[in-house]
Amino acid sequence: MTNQNNVNPEEAVILVVEDNKLIAREMFILLSRVGYQVVIACNGAEALQAAVIHNPDLVLLDVLMPDMNGFEVCRRLRDNPATAELPVIFMTALSDLESKVRGFELGAIDYVTKPIHNAELQARLTTHLTLINLRRGLQHEIREREKLIGDLDAYAHTVAHDLKGTMNNVIGFAHMLVKNGDRLSQETRNQALETIMQHSYKMRDIIDALLLLANVRQENIVTEEITTGEIIKDVLSRLKLEIETTNAVIALPEEWPTAVAYAPWIAEVWFNYLSNAIKYGGMPPQIQVGADTIEDGFIRFWVQDNGSGVPLDYRDQVFQPFTRLHQSDIQGHGLGLSIVHRIVEKLGGQVGVTGEPGSGATFFFTLPSKNNEG
Repeated sequence: MTNQNNVNPEEAVILVVEDNKLIAREMFILLSRVGYQVVIACNGAEALQAAVIHNPDLVLLDVLMPDMNGFEVCRRLRDNPATAELPVIFMTALSDLESKVRGFELGAIDYVTKPIHNAELQARLTTHLTLINLRRGLQHEIREREKLIGDLDAYAHTVAHDLKGTMNNVIGFAHMLVKNGDRLSQETRNQALETIMQHSYKMRDIIDALLLLANVRQENIVTEEITTGEIIKDVLSRLKLEIETTNAVIALPEEWPTAVAYAPWIAEVWFNYLSNAIKYGGMPPQIQVGADTIEDGFIRFWVQDNGSGVPLDYRDQVFQPFTRLHQSDIQGHGLGLSIVHRIVEKLGGQVGVTGEPGSGATFFFTLPSKNNEG
């Protein structure tokens, strides 16, 4: 299996399979000077082992070798799922058409004839490594698009279900006001209008979530140092009604470590975490919010509630795209948290949940700190 990330052509790992030790040494010196990481194998068996261990970006494979020739090595590389996609360039003194055809039939991407000319070899390596990067980028793009299509398809079912139920409530109360408005008391009419407004807000939130998901997938954003305290302040303002209705108590730290992220997206992460903590916390919700500096230059932000927690069996599912958890006290987490997962993952962090069932839950996410050079 080849490397999944794009590689700088001048820093690629090249596996050279050459039984002539003098030629192998010359190629090692030549390619190392250019900047490649070079691995040498002197026979077919060593080549098969090195291909698995070192996971090279490209293989330069001699054809004429004792015991196991290059054609057989290439065939075995193709038969092994771990090495089946390795790009192979044959090296040989053979110049007949039949040998070249056989090499390409086995999956070689090119053929160089001995004695090898340095300039030609470097040009071919640069060209093929560039093409490999383009192919990997295209494959990654295809996987991302397929994943997005699958996610949007799943989301379409979720949205259709939620919007249909919400819209039916709006239509029902609107129909009642149109047909019987004159016979209803002012209080009943106001209650109906309030219900229509609440369900309209819910539909707006569903649509906003879909738009946010699309933006996370498509937008190229610039990260910078964020002011977490200001972001939390704005989020709590958005949640003012929910906080007052539930008498939620939210404890915040006096200072925040500085992370690097995209503030509009992180505001949505905090909104999801805090709104879930209010919704699924105890009565009244007691919520603790904080941040810790952890290893590798990252900061761990967290929200701890006093609810019933998330059962261990559900923790692997809670951040999965559009998963609905059927336990009544945690139903609904999946939609918002799947978007949280998308955001934090794109910003280079991770998400998770801890806590003992029955003793509350702590939802966390990590972000690079301002001192993180990676």
